[in-house]
Amino acid sequence: MTGDAATDIPIIRADNVVRTFKIGQNRIEVLRGVTLSVKRGEKLFLSGASGAGKTSLLYTLAGLEAPNEGKVFVEENSIYDLPRHALARCRSSQMGYVFQNYFLLPELTAAENVMLPAMMRGKNTGNRAEELLEKVGLRDRATHLPTELSGGEQQRVAIARALINDPDIIFADEPTGNLDSKTGASVMDLLMNLVDEQHKTLMVVTHDPSLAESGDRKLELFDGRLVA
Repeated sequence: MTGDAATDIPIIRADNVVRTFKIGQNRIEVLRGVTLSVKRGEKLFLSGASGAGKTSLLYTLAGLEAPNEGKVFVEENSIYDLPRHALARCRSSQMGYVFQNYFLLPELTAAENVMLPAMMRGKNTGNRAEELLEKVGLRDRATHLPTELSGGEQQRVAIARALINDPDIIFADEPTGNLDSKTGASVMDLLMNLVDEQHKTLMVVTHDPSLAESGDRKLELFDGRLVA
């Protein structure tokens, strides 16, 4: 396959993805046959009302929650058809995650939290963690615990952690949801700049209409279906 042909392959593709949940005797359809493709290097923003299925779609594309029906491809691999260890390897090597609630381990320092995904792969990445903390403006906070950091600083640590394994794709679920508008704008500017600088693909879930306009493409979910 030529380099140009490889570039034409979507880095993420969903084919007719369905997600359902059972609540009591009722089965709730959260995703109703979603199909989409994401280009390598694209910055895609996914918006929609609360309960529309945004986070469910993100988690399904990110290898975290298997669909009830349909397939998800990362490059040419149908990820939920992979053995469990291969899916875990795909997540750790090709995907980075930024969540609304940061999910930093409270007993670890900022630097240790950044290194954690690499340590789980048996890699010593202390130098890279320092470099990433410098890129997010927190080198002088490397030895601080999460409780000693502001919300914006914790999210910057989470962004550095998402990049530690040099993944192809960054998934961000409401990354500014717990931040005030000024801090949130600063964090998003940082994330967008790092994605551009390091040639990553970015997929962001947001309820903020203005933020949803800042990527290369915006999609909207309504009642489990893409409408834009």
